[in-house]
Order: sequence, then structure tokens, then C-alpha cells
Amino acid sequence: MTLHEAYIALNLIEGVGPATLAQLRKVFGEPQTILSAGIDQLMRVQGIGPMTAAAIRNWEDTVDLQSELQRIKNADCRVIIPEDEEYPPLLREIYNPPFLLYVKGRILPQDKGSISIVGSRMITLYGKETAHRLAQQLAYAGITVVSGGASGIDTAAHQGALSAKGRTLAVLGNGLNHIYPSGNSELFEKIAENGALISQFPMDRAGDRQTFPIRNRIVAGMTLGTVVVEANLVSGALITAGMAAELNRQVFAVPGRVDSPRSSGCHKLIKEGAKLCEGVQDILSEFECFAGLAGTLSEENPPSAERKSEKVDPEQLPFSLPVTAVESFTISMSEHELAVFGCMSSQEQHVDELIRASKLPSSAVQSALFGLELKKQVEQLPGKFYRKKMK
Repeated sequence: MTLHEAYIALNLIEGVGPATLAQLRKVFGEPQTILSAGIDQLMRVQGIGPMTAAAIRNWEDTVDLQSELQRIKNADCRVIIPEDEEYPPLLREIYNPPFLLYVKGRILPQDKGSISIVGSRMITLYGKETAHRLAQQLAYAGITVVSGGASGIDTAAHQGALSAKGRTLAVLGNGLNHIYPSGNSELFEKIAENGALISQFPMDRAGDRQTFPIRNRIVAGMTLGTVVVEANLVSGALITAGMAAELNRQVFAVPGRVDSPRSSGCHKLIKEGAKLCEGVQDILSEFECFAGLAGTLSEENPPSAERKSEKVDPEQLPFSLPVTAVESFTISMSEHELAVFGCMSSQEQHVDELIRASKLPSSAVQSALFGLELKKQVEQLPGKFYRKKMK
């Protein structure tokens, strides 16, 4: 059994999630060893009760691994795990990240600099147009747009990114064999061609109240920031925003009419400290790694086919940017980037050490490190360690 197959088998066992697997791996190491462990051995692991231990020990009686592998093949999908280079690096850093992701399409290095756009399913024309415009402008700037594939704001965001011929990733709350909502079948095909469909769940798993919050955690965890465009007080988008805040990611909220219940959730987020987002400049200006981009996009200077073609060699950067933006990356470092870079050496250092040495906020250090990675001045190592890039 390969490492990937062992992860797939564990994901098919009832009661085994990322937290449980993390405890199991502390004791048994490789997933293959977990699947061959005895019940008594399994029950010595913290959090493993008799039912879960029995389910793991007798997994071959309840899990049809070969059928799942065939479903993956038939759907032209594959599974990636944290050990794979393609696995989203920001997601790998969160507490108990998903131990596998089903993927249809491709996740590329440029997707590391991604922004999520989320909101309610029931939306107004204002919300739809705003989500579409923000996603279009972000995609035009070379920034991958991530959302949840649902109707409403999610759909508008994906469509906006595709309209700019950009990349977009849809993280689904069900298995990739399920098309939900059914009306998004054609949209999902386009997303797979221009980005990827992603799910933590087995191919035939239907969505439910448990799966969608798990989906929201992935959306928040794999992106630099989350933008809530239109949401009421009970919208699942507020769950995504809350998870983003817990992960120390930037949260943005688009204001609406003061008397509109569809925007009440956004107004609540702004009161609680989310950054007010009136346009794409508010998003770009928050991240040092996007320095120089804010000035390239505005209502008076929208994306056009002529400016869209002005791209740099994709080998030069993790994602393509207009030439004017590339110049801002290569000419100089920001004040925070200089401070962090000055604390670094060719020896690996943990991000916490760099926070203490630079005396900067955690968010500023992480943003600076991301910018330095784009400039190919530092490299990230497993476990949130960094070092100056070897010349």
C-alpha cells in the first residue's frame, strides 16, 4: 500500500479526522502502520475510544479502497497529501491541516498568493456585482481567487476571476462526484480547467451541516486573507471570517446599506475589527507582497485586454504580474522586509524567532517573509522555518 492509498483509506474510516490522525501519527508514525495496529495498541492513543479503534482495526471490512481509487481515476482526479509539493503551503501551516485533498485540476505555486471571497447564497445585485468586480480585478493582477463553489457570492467570485482569464480554486463541502449546486456544473468544468476543484471528502460524500464548516476552514487556511462581500448575521461566511481571524489571516468586509439585513454580517465584522473594503485597493494595500499593485487597478483604470497581455516570464515569479508591479518587487524591499531580512542568516530560523528578533507584529513578519519569498531572497522550510536563500 502506498502512502497516498493509506491516507485515502484512513479518510474513509468513520471517526478519523485530522485531529485523530495527528494523535495516531505521534504514536505509530506512518499511516500504513496505523492501519495494521491492534485494538489494544490503538486504544492507548489519546482520544481513541473502543469504537474508533475497532473501526481502524477492521477497516478492510467496511472500507472499499479499490472502488474509491477507481472513482478517483474515473473522475480524472487525484489526491495530494501534506508531503506533496503541490499541497497549499499556507494550509500546511495551520493546526491539524487536512491530511489529504482530492483535487481536479492543478494547484500551482502562484496560488500561494491567494485571496478568498465569500458571502451568502441569497444575495442582492449589489453583492453579486461587487464580488464579481473584486474577483476580476484580483485575478487580473495575477492573484488566485478562492471560494466555496456555492451559489450566490461564491459563484460570482469564481465567474469574476474567470472573466479576467485568471485562476480560481473552488473548495467544496462535498465529494467531487457531487455537483452542488446542480446549476454550477458548467462553472465547475471551467474552474477545473483554469484552476482546481478541491475537497477533503471522499468522492461520493454528500454535503451536510458538518462538511461545510470543514470546507470553510480550508478556504480560510489556504489564503492570505478573506473578503466577505455580503452576509447576514447567520451566514456561513461569518464562520469562514472567524476561522481566518483565528489563523491570524486578514479579514475584509464590504459595507452595504445600513438598513439591509443582507449586509448586517459585514457591518458586524467591521465593528469587530475587520478591514473595511470599498475596492480592490483596500485588499492589495494590506499586504506588502502586493506592493505596487494597488495603483495598477482602479475604477477609472479597469482591466483591459491590452494591459492583461503585459505579463512577465512566469518562471521569474510564483505568479504573473504586470511589468509595473514586477519593478516594485525588484527595486527595493519594504521597511518590514528589511527589518526581517536583517535578522536572518543562511541558518534556518523559526518564524517565532524572527518575530522576537525583529520586534514586529506576527502579521507584519509573515507578510514580509512572503514578500521576500516572492523576491527570491528567502526560502521556507518545513515547520515554519526560514533562511536566506542560497545563491
